[in-house]
Amino acid sequence: MSKGCSLLAKEALELWKSGNYKTKTEAVKRVCSDNGYVEVETVRKRLSDLTRKEEALAQGSGALIEECEAVGLPVDDVKQYWYKGERFSINLRGGNAVTYDQLRDEIIEDMKNHAPKYSPIKRLNSKDGHLLVIDPADIHIGKLCSISDSGEYNTDIAVKRVLDGVAGIINKARGFEIDKILFIAGNDILHTDNTKKTTTALTPQDTDGMWHENFITARKLYVDLIEMMLPIADVHVVFNPSNHDYMSGYYLLDSISSWFNKSTNITFDCSITHRKYFQYGLNLIGSTHGDGAKTIDLGPLMANERPELWGKTKHRYIYTHHVHHKTSKDMIGVTIESLRSPSGTDAWHNKSGYTGVPRAVEGFIHHKEDGQVARISHIFK
Repeated sequence: MSKGCSLLAKEALELWKSGNYKTKTEAVKRVCSDNGYVEVETVRKRLSDLTRKEEALAQGSGALIEECEAVGLPVDDVKQYWYKGERFSINLRGGNAVTYDQLRDEIIEDMKNHAPKYSPIKRLNSKDGHLLVIDPADIHIGKLCSISDSGEYNTDIAVKRVLDGVAGIINKARGFEIDKILFIAGNDILHTDNTKKTTTALTPQDTDGMWHENFITARKLYVDLIEMMLPIADVHVVFNPSNHDYMSGYYLLDSISSWFNKSTNITFDCSITHRKYFQYGLNLIGSTHGDGAKTIDLGPLMANERPELWGKTKHRYIYTHHVHHKTSKDMIGVTIESLRSPSGTDAWHNKSGYTGVPRAVEGFIHHKEDGQVARISHIFK
């Protein structure tokens, strides 16, 4: 019975240790020749694996060997790309390295498999329907304000205000027949963007809670809000990237879209594009955070970026955020409106005199043919 590759590799290792051969390759060739084994390179690689194992064990790295064997990673390839395990982050090399795209696709697929199931909701066709725009702007979960800074604000207050505010908007909209909800997300949903308690641009912030706790809180809040809207009408979610949480806000909305991927009543536009557009009947509705393009340029940008929608619509609106106060102006072909925020005034804004603005969550109602027919505000005392 012929010897297998592993056994030949072990014999070659002992032969090399005896000192009769200068190199491992010479020892491998000898045992392969003696046993009539032609796959010399295969035995050589197996010998290399064995040598790496012995070196690791000699250095007290037995657990590393166990981890590699448990997940099927070659110990000989350690030091090129990363594998994340329960006990180790292992750096591997070689042509079999997992690419970023492969890793991301695997994570997304895992998230989809674990996403909750939402039964499809059949909607009746509406003869005189309306779009309800719900836009809780500049929530800043993780922001910390004291009473001396013109009012207390923290993560718990932020969550309560937004839940109460959205419930209040839905209640005030009961007199209208709602057949679609546009939920505008992002817009500084998180107060900071890293472990250093700063914005994306590294501006220090007064914070409440750890960054990872605030991320989970924001995710739960968005899930609760969307589930609150779902019984009323189908929901379209758009994401506006923002200056406080440019990266973490994007990750958050990506996780939310994965959470609801099994629902046929929810759609998402979670791209990193700064300006988003949505058509409802003769309405073209744009949204952006407000820290990028100048207000005067938003109308021409809408016409240039979505000319096919501009030509099909009569009523055009752009909802902006970022400034935490109300402005509304009719411009050529478009109305541009900024929204209030439910968040409190921190020390910097208090020092700068940015105080006294009503804190609120706002919404809007659009008729398919008549455009914006109502504004709804839920004010906080």
